[in-house]
Amino acid sequence: MEFFKAKTTIDFLGLRKWTWAFSALLIIISCVSMGVRGMNWGLDFTGGYSIQVHFQSTPKISEVRQALEQVGFEREDIVTFGSTKDLMLSFSPKDLKASGTSVDSPQLQQVITDKMTMALPTATVTSVNYTGSEVGSEMAQTGVLAMLVAIIAIMLYITLRFEIKFAVSAALALAHDPIIILGIFSLFQIRFDLTALAAVLAVIGYSLNDTIVVYDRIRENFRVMRALSVAEVVNQAINDTLSRTIITSGLTFIVVFVLFLLGGPSIHGFALALMIGVVVGTYSSIYIAGAIAVLLGLNREAFIPKSKEVDELP
Repeated sequence: MEFFKAKTTIDFLGLRKWTWAFSALLIIISCVSMGVRGMNWGLDFTGGYSIQVHFQSTPKISEVRQALEQVGFEREDIVTFGSTKDLMLSFSPKDLKASGTSVDSPQLQQVITDKMTMALPTATVTSVNYTGSEVGSEMAQTGVLAMLVAIIAIMLYITLRFEIKFAVSAALALAHDPIIILGIFSLFQIRFDLTALAAVLAVIGYSLNDTIVVYDRIRENFRVMRALSVAEVVNQAINDTLSRTIITSGLTFIVVFVLFLLGGPSIHGFALALMIGVVVGTYSSIYIAGAIAVLLGLNREAFIPKSKEVDELP
């Protein structure tokens, strides 16, 4: 299936100075925002209380959230837990300081239960659990480590399948995507939780898939397009795979967008990170990965099989 009926001849690499400047600007804004504004970490990383509540009938989450806000809980995460009559409510420790009790004090559980009973008289609190900030900090470090390990493993794979210049350019393109996603979350103070982190890791794999397709076509073109320059070969490879890239990215974006609209607030962070990642990952596969490989000195000799010397001696 082809998105374009006619074969495209867009000069993507001719715009590489502009795209590099644009990417550099986005990365600088993202890093400055993360350094100045910081991240709006979810309760998975900051720690807090998780309360399981059982209702006699299926509750409306919007009404539950409104009732909780009236008693002082303004940063709650509410998700269905087990059945439609059970909810998992998560709260930041900051929302509980108004009670006058230390956050890690055992007496605070009773305070929480009393507030829940006041806000939700038809519900029953089945459990109250506290997760300390140390656990959240460890999870944040583990998430960063997971991204680094993923990028290193990808570099090793691309080095074995292609060559080292492709590995370095792919790693830079893959690092480009999560930095911009984190920057957008920081700039607009969108809550970043474990589901958003899972989406960032998924984006790395998704972006890599597009990049590998382009690299594979570059290798094929080097073997048949002997008269073209390196930049022209890379440009042709991007054009050859453009229809596939647009169809794949477009359909993925539509699915994730519907998930964002209809999936509920509990997965908004996940869906939003994926939407941003699909757009940024497609952009980096087209404009960043191949252009950086050319900048690093990509040449056709690494992909053209060397002819075997024939020994003519008897």
